[in-house]
Amino acid sequence: MKRCPHCRRDYLDETLSFCLDDGTALLEGPASEPDTAILPSDISTSEPPPRQIEQPLRDENAAARTSLASRPWILPLIVVAVLSAAGFIAYVYWPSGDRVKPIDSVAVLPFQNKNTDADTEYLSDGLAESLIYRLSQLPDLKVSPTSSVFRYQGTEIDPVKVGTELGVSAVLSGRIVQHGDRLTISAELTDVRNNKLLWGEQYDRKISELLSTQREIAREIVDKLRLRISGDERGIAKQYTESNEAYQLYLKGRFYWGKRNADPLKKAIDYFNQAIEIDPGFALAYAGLADCYVVPAIQMAPRAVMPKAKAAAIRALELDDSLAEAHTALARVYMSYEWNWPLAEREFKRAIDLDPRYAVAHQWYGGYLEATGHHDEAIAERKLALDLDPLSPIINFELGQAYFYSRDYDRAIDQYQKALELDPTFPPANQFLPVAFELKGDVDKAIALFKASPLADKAGEFSMTTAGLGYAYAKKGQKAEALAVLDDLRRISGEGFVPSSSFALLFAGLGDKDQAFLRLEKAYEEHEFQLQWLAIEPRWDSLRSDPRFTNLISRIGLLDPTSGRNTTNL
Repeated sequence: MKRCPHCRRDYLDETLSFCLDDGTALLEGPASEPDTAILPSDISTSEPPPRQIEQPLRDENAAARTSLASRPWILPLIVVAVLSAAGFIAYVYWPSGDRVKPIDSVAVLPFQNKNTDADTEYLSDGLAESLIYRLSQLPDLKVSPTSSVFRYQGTEIDPVKVGTELGVSAVLSGRIVQHGDRLTISAELTDVRNNKLLWGEQYDRKISELLSTQREIAREIVDKLRLRISGDERGIAKQYTESNEAYQLYLKGRFYWGKRNADPLKKAIDYFNQAIEIDPGFALAYAGLADCYVVPAIQMAPRAVMPKAKAAAIRALELDDSLAEAHTALARVYMSYEWNWPLAEREFKRAIDLDPRYAVAHQWYGGYLEATGHHDEAIAERKLALDLDPLSPIINFELGQAYFYSRDYDRAIDQYQKALELDPTFPPANQFLPVAFELKGDVDKAIALFKASPLADKAGEFSMTTAGLGYAYAKKGQKAEALAVLDDLRRISGEGFVPSSSFALLFAGLGDKDQAFLRLEKAYEEHEFQLQWLAIEPRWDSLRSDPRFTNLISRIGLLDPTSGRNTTNL
């Protein structure tokens, strides 16, 4: 026999290791009763047989009823006493018996993949990401986002150390092993404040049962966290597809989308499309597809991908209007491609209303506020995104962008460097850190950083970095070097997509305004991603007084038609 030392429940099943009620580790044999203030150890707890007490109880109850009838003032006193005792017990024993604050935050770490086949990584990563997504729907639980927890992927995990670094009170860790068509999933939930195991379980399932197993784990975690589930908290119980095959394809898509490079993004698109083919009503798969197309790392012409992003986002919302991801992706299309600023703001606000803790919505809404010249609000929104996802390189970088566009270059540099501490190869931070030094007046430092950047040998993928180096050469008066970079851009454009705005920037640095505006007009025809920043990008200052520039930002929608003034606060 085993007994829980906390709730004193006995178990005859010798295979159990943890209490099914509170997750406490079971002890062999009946445990001795603890001393309490209410029940000292020197008082016998044995009860007389039922037959001996049945009649006396009936007699005592009758006497009590007679006494209460003759003295009605006693009943209120009894009620007060009972409520006081209940309050005392709740204070002492809720939530854990030692007056510890309830679990209000959790980090779901990547499940350790114990298979040698790297192709099964999507199972372990996808399971963690799905649990993060579902638990994030709970209004009173802070869940560390994917970008923060996946930095621990492939490392030995100390839950207490991880919990301290992420600032959470509980950590879920686990392992997943595939044997043919079967999975063994082990999961443990640890209260990192006192290094106490709250719950542990092992699941042996078929791969086809992965979706239902994920929901089962999420439900059990919520039970152990003592959170109340209401009808509005749809994420735990909601079933987004009936097809396990479609769901596994969706997990693969999200796995590759998270890598944010051109080739993995193309794989992600393929997996999302396969999931949709199996289940045309799978809203999350459409949202994932939209996310792939609105990421600039796709390295494709906007006219080739943005209409697809819009169609996928709208289809996702037709199927499920409650998906914050789909609203955010649609807002991105309205802002970055169609330049429909009112609709973009509407969709961003809708996404944030649906899920106030969706960091990407705050991140991209901050970009909207930047583009329209609301710099203080943009900084505040990006800080909110960073509070939600403090270890995200892209969000750290984009807070730097908020400082950059408000022309606070020292703070921008500091924030870019924080992003690079998280990921030294992170492309956007490597691209803009030299620019911030250049605009501070240290052009030599800028050129040195451009040349030492890990992007220097990837000019074809990051043409704006190449253009930035050419612009810096031009500003330093090194015209020959700037023209050599221009030749590089022309060569690269014959091999793949190079935004016309990259050429325009270099021509602006060289002082050739006519060629700069010619390229900007081509960028306008393509509805390039970079044009949404046209009114606030400092490197366009040399063109700003030209009527052609005013006309262009007016057509993009960044000119107030009532005042004729730029909507930005420059």
